[in-house]
Amino acid sequence: MSPGEIASVASAIVAFAALIISGVSLHKSNKTNARQDELNRLLIERETRAGRDTKRADLSANIITLGTRNHRLKVFNRGKATARNVRLIDLQEEVSVLAQNVIRQKFPVPILEQHQSVEVPALQLSAGPARAHIKLIWDDEAGSDHEKELTPSF
Repeated sequence: MSPGEIASVASAIVAFAALIISGVSLHKSNKTNARQDELNRLLIERETRAGRDTKRADLSANIITLGTRNHRLKVFNRGKATARNVRLIDLQEEVSVLAQNVIRQKFPVPILEQHQSVEVPALQLSAGPARAHIKLIWDDEAGSDHEKELTPSF
């Protein structure tokens, strides 16, 4: 082989190696861009969800004990938005542990801010049920008539 042919073969090998390196680099760049697009999509979803959560109230209830025989059903808003027109429906089929006259007096609650609560006396009967079965219904900025069925126990 003449020196010109050797130079031409060497040049072809270098060009082929450069082509392979360029292909590998392009593949890695495409993978990185795809991963970045996925991360951007997840970030947009999270921010959208956070924006929705600021418009939602999240009501819940627990039975708390204050002393030996003093129990209360505590309905509270742990969401970020204000709950409006909060209604409590006692779904207890048997004897209820909740004071019905107090439920009628306190509910519907016109406004329940974040971290605010409403308490209803509860009776722990020896032969009665050890839990309450209730449904909470409320309105907020995200919509109306949100429902949550709960069974808090003593």
